Formats: sequence, C-alpha cells, structure tokens
Amino acid sequence: SLMVNAAGQTRKKKVILPSSLQGTKPKAIPNKKIEDPVAGKVNTSSVATREDLNDFHLIPPRVTFGVLEEGCTYSTTVIMKNVGVNFSRFRVKQPPPHTGLRVMYTPGPVAGLNVELEIEIFAMVIKGRDTGGLEEVSHDIEILTETDTLLLPVRANIL
Repeated sequence: SLMVNAAGQTRKKKVILPSSLQGTKPKAIPNKKIEDPVAGKVNTSSVATREDLNDFHLIPPRVTFGVLEEGCTYSTTVIMKNVGVNFSRFRVKQPPPHTGLRVMYTPGPVAGLNVELEIEIFAMVIKGRDTGGLEEVSHDIEILTETDTLLLPVRANIL
C-alpha cells in the first residue's frame, strides 16, 4: 500500500511515483491509431488487453546546452528507450537549418533496446538582430513514433 511504509507505519510524506509509472508522458501528442500490417505484434494472453504496447521514454526528457560560444559546435546524447513489449519504429523530423540543430541516429526497429540520438548544435547568431550579445535558441525536436509524437525541448544561449 502507498499509505504505509515497509515497517507497517503510516507514511508522513506522499509517495511520488516515477514518470514511467504515472501513465502520462510529458511533451507527447498521441497519434491516431492506424493498423500497421508490418509492425511487430505480440499475441500472448498476458499482454493481449494492454493498449500501451509501444512506448518510448527520452532520457533526459529535455536538453539544455547552457551558454555557448558563437562559431563552435557542441553535441550531447539523448537515450530513447523502448519500454513497450513490441518492437517499434520511429523517425526524427530534423529541425530547420536556422536553428543550427541537427539530430543524428540510426534508423530501424527498436525491440526493447535503447537508441542513441546525438543532438548537435552549431552556435550561430543570426545577423541583423541586436540582442545585446546573447541570443537564445529554443526548439522542440519532433520524434514521430507509431503511437505518439514526442517533443524534445532543446535550449541554448549563444554568446
């Protein structure tokens, strides 16, 4: 029970469940379900009634580069973990060139594994705007899966 601890005593604080158990994904837009005849299916009785068989989690759920020097390239890695029971496919909608962002990954099915998405940013200031020496780059990278469209927020300040 969530009301008592392991010793059987009443809890003083509320138990905070991890996001993986809460049932909702932040920054996710559900897709209309279209039956895909090529998608992998699991037809065992233990999972036959579950609806969320294809599910991805992003680790970390957002990327903050901090303050970057103009003219330099920076990169970080985001893990996309398949927590569903079926293998699933995904694709990344590349950000527009003026953001300086690029996502590199290996396409293909993900069957209970992790996929690394390398987020790369070329720090550039768009000329013609006077921002006082600091320009903010803010973009949500769209990751299209079979069931959802995940949004990965990326933030950076260019000096």
